[in-house]
Amino acid sequence: MKIALAQCNYHTGNFEHNIARMLHAINKARTEGAELIVFPELAVCGYPPRDFLEFEDFIDLCENALRILCEESAGMAVVVGAPTRNPDSLGKPLFNSAVVIQEGRITDRVHKVLLPNYDVFDEYRYFEPGPEAHCVTIKGRKVAVTICEDLWNIQEPHLYRRTPMEEMIHEEPEFILNIAASPFSARHPERRSEVLQLNALRYGIPLIYVNHKGAQTELVFDGNSCVLNAQGEIVIQLKAFEEDYTVFQLKDLAEKKPLLSPSLPPSALIHDALVLGIKDYFRKQHFTKAILGLSGGIDSALVAVLAARALGPENVLGLMMPSPYSSDHSITDSEKLAFNLGIQIQKIAIEPAFQAVQTLLEPAFQGLPFNIAEENIQSRLRGLLLMAYTNKFGHILLNTSNKSELAVGYGTLYGDMCGGLSVIGDLYKTEVYALCEWINREQEIIPVNILTKAPSAELRPNQKDSDSLPEYDLLDAVLKGYLEERKSPENLIEAGFDELLVRRVLKLVNSNEYKRHQTPPIIRVSDKAFGQGRRMPIVARYLS
Repeated sequence: MKIALAQCNYHTGNFEHNIARMLHAINKARTEGAELIVFPELAVCGYPPRDFLEFEDFIDLCENALRILCEESAGMAVVVGAPTRNPDSLGKPLFNSAVVIQEGRITDRVHKVLLPNYDVFDEYRYFEPGPEAHCVTIKGRKVAVTICEDLWNIQEPHLYRRTPMEEMIHEEPEFILNIAASPFSARHPERRSEVLQLNALRYGIPLIYVNHKGAQTELVFDGNSCVLNAQGEIVIQLKAFEEDYTVFQLKDLAEKKPLLSPSLPPSALIHDALVLGIKDYFRKQHFTKAILGLSGGIDSALVAVLAARALGPENVLGLMMPSPYSSDHSITDSEKLAFNLGIQIQKIAIEPAFQAVQTLLEPAFQGLPFNIAEENIQSRLRGLLLMAYTNKFGHILLNTSNKSELAVGYGTLYGDMCGGLSVIGDLYKTEVYALCEWINREQEIIPVNILTKAPSAELRPNQKDSDSLPEYDLLDAVLKGYLEERKSPENLIEAGFDELLVRRVLKLVNSNEYKRHQTPPIIRVSDKAFGQGRRMPIVARYLS
């Protein structure tokens, strides 16, 4: 059996685009003699469709797309992910299905059994779990068709009461087919490979895995589709973060040598994910130009590099907005960075506007000392100028706040927290430094002075971040323990962190939830990003 795998970049709700990508792949597979072509989970509509699934006409468009695939797939079998209606009046109105097309018609609908309902996943909101797991026959071959999470109940602790493959293996399928929408995080590719290998080993048959490639707002899909032999060895591997395609003979898998996949450093994976996240956000929204505030600090420097690589340097504008407290090297460092990247820069000093606002507020502020109010006026003036540029010239503002700042509220609403997309909002400050050092591994792209100087918002004389926050290595360690590892204050203290530090940091995190609810969408690269994957109440008292 000759099988084609199509790892495509889909666009949620863009049926014309999605169908065109699939028809192109079908025609290519047909010319190469493939009998079966496989597309990923919910490929017809894109993933995640979220509340689009509540619209009847959206499901009608999904069904129309399936009709087109039936008409255009003569001579071939197709497996493709799509939402399908539940004919039973009981339960949710939809299934998350793998639709099997043969001889120009739908011959089977395999429904996803295990519906993830954690972190960024919310599938039980829309879908009814598949009532049974059974094999299907495709071109005379018995196949165990599964959908993403259906293979993930193989490791302890078991999250679900059912394991679909345990129900199907008694039918003696020839191979496992898993269509997936598996989003990227820095540690996920390794875990995913382990899960796939365990399945192939346990059931002793080859496993074919097809994933999405591309970004949908905050979620990035890394592709990495692959084929494993019955010994759990990866023998075919599609590219990461790129559209890819392959055709292979099922009977040849036993003879193929296992691939030795090089282990890429986390910074390399995160870099590629963030570049793809920016690129697809702009392309799929028909945006072309980006603007960001260039402060001379490491965060804006990193965002400028990623934006230039995603969009082309000619499409990136860095706006320098020095205040009375900005150092000379902040300007020169920004200019050097812009030269290295080839991006455009402009400079607008905010001191006249700052003085004008202070004059306006003088009757109200009279006799009160300079404090955070005056600091934030500067940040908000910068936000005002950046947003004026976006309105006048059609730029999209890229936010440059990092995860450490967002976690503890070290940012200004309607100032430096403005933006259409948060590029590094899922990177701790220490990870920002690591990624910048990786970018500079072969040549100095980010000026060394940006990497070595003490971080500062430069909103008052001689200000440093450490005046308001713990040192970032300590802060980030506590944040990671709390946010990602779900450790309590007592757990963190037992691990050796100072009690006052722990309680101070966790109070800051929980008291600034209202700010994070107003941040732009954040490109997700960790297991626990702010946004869809972390849903906390604003008005609450836990650990406050």
